[in-house]
Amino acid sequence: MLFVLGIAEAFTIQSSRLVLGATTSAFFVVYGIGLGLVAFRGLWRAARWSRGPTVFTQLIQLLVAYSFWGGGTKVVAVALAVLGLAVLICVFQKTSTDALAGGDNDHPVL
Repeated sequence: MLFVLGIAEAFTIQSSRLVLGATTSAFFVVYGIGLGLVAFRGLWRAARWSRGPTVFTQLIQLLVAYSFWGGGTKVVAVALAVLGLAVLICVFQKTSTDALAGGDNDHPVL
């Protein structure tokens, strides 16, 4: 979702805020790619280290959702908040906690 947000930001860059728009877009694209790597390499293998970046990202997503609240972007805010909360609920379920706490998968893969 952050990757898509970064691409959307790139299409709305205005000349009056070129640097801010470009850096914001780049941040979300790079962070979205990083989160994808965490999801596919860490969570898929149930590595304990992958929970931290996942939770941190969802908390950022909730803050981004809050920043979209108001005007014509309430739908985006709700979508971001619902997805962020859904991922947090899934990560903190007992089954997920047990899978991420056990085993010898606790080594960085990146």
